[in-house]
Amino acid sequence: MAAVPATWDQGSASVIPSLPGFQQSFGVTSGGNAQQIRDFISIVYIGYAVGAALSFFINDAIGRLWSYRLYTAVWVIGQLVGTFANGMPALYASRIITGAGIGSLTVTGPMSIVEIAPQEIRGLLASWFVVAMSTSLLASTFCVYGIFIHIPASKLQYQVVFFAPCIFMAICVIATFFLSESPKWLLMVNRRDEAIRTLVKLRGLPVEHDRIQGEILEIESFLNSIEGGSWHTRPSFAWHMKTTVKDMFTAPSNLRRLQQCLMSYALAQLSGANSVTSYLVPILTMLGQGGGQTRHLFLTGMYAFSKFCFTIIASFFFIDALGRRKSLFTGVTIQMISDIYLGVFIKFQQQHEANTASGKAAIAALFFHAFGYAVGLYTLPYVFGGELWPNHLRSFGAALGQTFHWLFIYAMNFGVPSLLERTNNWGAFIFFAGWCFLALFYVYLVVPEIAGLGAQEIDDIFKGSWFNAYRRSKRSRVVNGIEREEYAV
Repeated sequence: MAAVPATWDQGSASVIPSLPGFQQSFGVTSGGNAQQIRDFISIVYIGYAVGAALSFFINDAIGRLWSYRLYTAVWVIGQLVGTFANGMPALYASRIITGAGIGSLTVTGPMSIVEIAPQEIRGLLASWFVVAMSTSLLASTFCVYGIFIHIPASKLQYQVVFFAPCIFMAICVIATFFLSESPKWLLMVNRRDEAIRTLVKLRGLPVEHDRIQGEILEIESFLNSIEGGSWHTRPSFAWHMKTTVKDMFTAPSNLRRLQQCLMSYALAQLSGANSVTSYLVPILTMLGQGGGQTRHLFLTGMYAFSKFCFTIIASFFFIDALGRRKSLFTGVTIQMISDIYLGVFIKFQQQHEANTASGKAAIAALFFHAFGYAVGLYTLPYVFGGELWPNHLRSFGAALGQTFHWLFIYAMNFGVPSLLERTNNWGAFIFFAGWCFLALFYVYLVVPEIAGLGAQEIDDIFKGSWFNAYRRSKRSRVVNGIEREEYAV
């Protein structure tokens, strides 16, 4: 549920400017004008980046559950400020506060899932963070749609959108008191007995089972190998910071992890999918398929519903079953084809040469684009952000990745209106398609298949060459430095 605030904001922010009550209160005249709503949509990502960066100092200090509670509280405060905002300055302040909570939650959410997941279904469980994001996106857009239909034009329209999810997240915070803390974090802070009890509970196996003992030994061996000594003998925060930063930026295997994490987040945005979500109403207008506000809101809701369905399909049939590499190849190819069609259609539309059937196909292309995104660059960057890192670097690596992620989204969302304007609208989609084409080469050369592999096996893979991913089949794995053609189950 750490995923809920991010896409509640993304889904609602894209359509709230279409509410008459919001327009009257904040002087917005059109929810279909990308330039006019750019600041409202984009400024939240500054808070995202700040929250993600600061989360590193908190996640390892107070644990995963208390981090979740703290970040949710920050987000709720931001939502309340927005609920009672009387002008644009207060609204922008609320967006930054809200963003700080969201950015932190997107770090601790995937990280916590990966830390409790069995390696055989790690990708499936981590991808359900994105399923929750899609669920929230769906709920937020239809929430706005229902408000537009049933609540008269007033401040109450946007206040309900801001306040309603606070109730749900408050219930989630209460529910966390019935959950187990991450056993990997418990071992990091030298609470070994509690970590073992938690792992026994999570796995449903007796304490003497080889699986339990193996996981404990694997985690401890990683921690004790840091700078050649025991993690627990030098517990000061300053030492923790120094060791973490040094290990991140001096070890070639960790630099390779970092580039894959950052590149996957960057390519996700350069593929155009998040820009389509944030500026769906203006894009529908470009396609000549916009219609009135009711149609805008309905199509936005159906787009969110499609992403929800597509992420569920991706989680069960692609991420673990098909593997990381093939999922990326499939998803990016579908996005590229959709981007090319949309660019060509808009060009013909501007010349009055597009017919009704091609217009309907353009809307279909938006939905195919969403499917490709769900299979590849929507889901997998979050999976990579959680699973690539060794235990002692997971919090720092996830925080660093998400900070870059949200700053990049801010830059993209802020720049998309200008990109559309300067490329006569159609050129922006060809730009996105070009990046998808480059992404295929990047995945082929650099991204290894790590589905079903344990921490030590992943570490062995990332100690190899940066450009040998194409030499490893889907079913290959590395054990003690030797490539073998089977999985451990």
